Amino acid sequence: MKIVLIVEGETERAFKPHLITFLTEKLAGRMPAIKINSHNGHIPTGDKLKRVVERLLNDSKEPADHVIALTDVYTGNMDFINAADAKNKMRQWVGDNNRFHPHVAQNDFEAWLLPYWEAIQELSKNKMSAPSGLPETVNHTKPPAYWVKEIFNRGNNRSYVKPRDADRILRGKDLSIAIHKCPELKAFINTILYVCGGTQIS
Repeated sequence: MKIVLIVEGETERAFKPHLITFLTEKLAGRMPAIKINSHNGHIPTGDKLKRVVERLLNDSKEPADHVIALTDVYTGNMDFINAADAKNKMRQWVGDNNRFHPHVAQNDFEAWLLPYWEAIQELSKNKMSAPSGLPETVNHTKPPAYWVKEIFNRGNNRSYVKPRDADRILRGKDLSIAIHKCPELKAFINTILYVCGGTQIS
């Protein structure tokens, strides 16, 4: 089984080893090969997304069994209203294809880091309070990445660098903590578990 993840950039690439560690425990004997297809901060839209998906599924040398597109809701361009809108648009762009699975980080990838706020405080050397509410409800006005950048800027430390610090925040952490606080992350994980014949997370 080969799954290709279409992602925005290096932050999601840094997430891959933590994703694999989690999935390896859940998919003993069924673990897929997971490949990253990254796109400089913004996944393709419209017909371009359809072409990318079809190319990955029909590659003559290493075709993907499934392709998952993972975008932020907050893209900087207000492409999407919310998670449902983003998934609906990606489905429309690609068309009817049961091997394509659209998913989102609402409102951006850093929402999935917010459950580890104590680790963020430690790395940033600052005790700024976490945003209130569930991580994926932190909105367009001040999306999760802004909160993470702000606490790093307030601390006596280096500025937040997405791929480096996302990896540091997640290192050694139980991914199920974020999964149970972030419905869109759970949906993303459950798609992988489902197509691999694993038990989905309730």
